[in-house]
Amino acid sequence: MKVRGERECKECGRRWSYYETGSVACPDCESLHSVGVGERKRHTASPVELDLSPAREQVETAPLEEVADVAAERCREYCRRQGFIDGGELRTLSWTYVAAAELAAAASLVGRSLRVGDAEELYLLSLLRGADRGERPDAGDVPPSMRSARGLAAADAVEDYARDLRTYLDDHEDARARRVLGSIADHRRRVHALDGDVPPTTADGLVHAARALGRYLADGEEGALAEARGHVDRLTDLD
Repeated sequence: MKVRGERECKECGRRWSYYETGSVACPDCESLHSVGVGERKRHTASPVELDLSPAREQVETAPLEEVADVAAERCREYCRRQGFIDGGELRTLSWTYVAAAELAAAASLVGRSLRVGDAEELYLLSLLRGADRGERPDAGDVPPSMRSARGLAAADAVEDYARDLRTYLDDHEDARARRVLGSIADHRRRVHALDGDVPPTTADGLVHAARALGRYLADGEEGALAEARGHVDRLTDLD
């Protein structure tokens, strides 16, 4: 969707950035009568932050399953409202987005499990502690029972990001980037077909490939395109 990045209130004359607020309501008088001014640009991003404090506050008082449910809903809402094109500029796939997807997947898995061991609980709480800062457990610290959560989260995050990458490429055609994006999509579909049950290093490689391709498109850095290809080649070697 292309929108005008600046709005002007018809009641009080205040101007503000729609890209920053994501709202047509005037920040001064709260009037909904405003008009867009300026050039239209592609925009999918929203000013949203991942707030996990309601889940963290329940860690000591509620069953783990209830904590997981609250965390999962918070993460899903964050991911639903997030986008990666900000006023025509492409954003990198953030580690916070990836961590939110992983926490949502892990929380869902914990909620369905009949028995949750210490390793699974530690993994979930580690995600809960650091996801809003983009922090996740290292690949080697993912319990075998939770590796599908890591894999599905990577595939879901990359699929969401790829959707905006394709939109961005519609406005900034790049045949080399499209080829790499197609290869990333092939690996993403394979991970989805396996229900995420791939080694955590494979899941992480998929994310690294998408992030590198995004950096190339955003900054024109040739090294980032080569990095994306390298990650894709390593994923192919693992097939």
